[in-house]
Amino acid sequence: MNLLLREVGRATLRLAEAGVPSPRHDAEELAAWVHGVKRGELHTVPDAEFDARFWEAVNRRAAREPLQHITGRAYFRFLELLVGPGVFVPRPETEVVAGWAIDKLREMDVAEPLVVDLCTGSAAIALSIAQEVPRSRVHAVDLDENALAWAKRNIERMPEGQRVTLHQADVAVACPELNGRVDLVVSNPPYIPVSDYDRVAPEARDYDPDLALWGGPDGLDVIRAIERTAFRLLRDGGWVVVEHGDEQGLEVPRIFPETNGWADTVVRRDLNNRDRFVTARKVSEPL
Repeated sequence: MNLLLREVGRATLRLAEAGVPSPRHDAEELAAWVHGVKRGELHTVPDAEFDARFWEAVNRRAAREPLQHITGRAYFRFLELLVGPGVFVPRPETEVVAGWAIDKLREMDVAEPLVVDLCTGSAAIALSIAQEVPRSRVHAVDLDENALAWAKRNIERMPEGQRVTLHQADVAVACPELNGRVDLVVSNPPYIPVSDYDRVAPEARDYDPDLALWGGPDGLDVIRAIERTAFRLLRDGGWVVVEHGDEQGLEVPRIFPETNGWADTVVRRDLNNRDRFVTARKVSEPL
């Protein structure tokens, strides 16, 4: 075992004591980032090339600064995204949401699917759709100027970004020029009830933007606005896909009832078998 791997072991214990949820993974990621190698190549770093800045990074992570803020990158499906202060760090559970949307778009008999991503943040979902559904056109919406700046950086780094259009707007009034034309609306909105403040992990509570976290007293204020906007934007037969908290699987489907013009409303689960997102199909004018 080389010096770096021994230090990774020590760092793992340090992060575990600090309450970091994935201490070994994070220690290895930080070691790989500092030394400019892949995680599977840590054993190849000569002892003489050990970089003491590794421990600076470990101490930042032990203080619960997000791993992605330290390294400046986040991985989402097949993407490596630039992230940092001012933008929500995409989570693994949202990859399942994006995956369902991508699969549904591939099923549609539409030559160039039109998609709107509400609350786009880093543009993780928007860019995944643009990358994996080659002829899609995606409109990515966010209200936060800082988030849009990060989204713009990510979009400009990818050739598929040419098919992603950014909009600064509130979800309630976004993209009126697309009314009735959109094939799919997708969103990972803020959905944490403000009463849950003390229960939220420091990485999110202290570093993610407030606009990306808090959804009002019951966490559903933005999802209610998305329901009306999605109905306005979608063509008949179009789909909406909305992420929610794992304790909101009973409440969110009620926001998409048949009386509002929705059908096939279903709660779907993530890889941990937890309620994670709702899908629904627009079928008619609301009753």
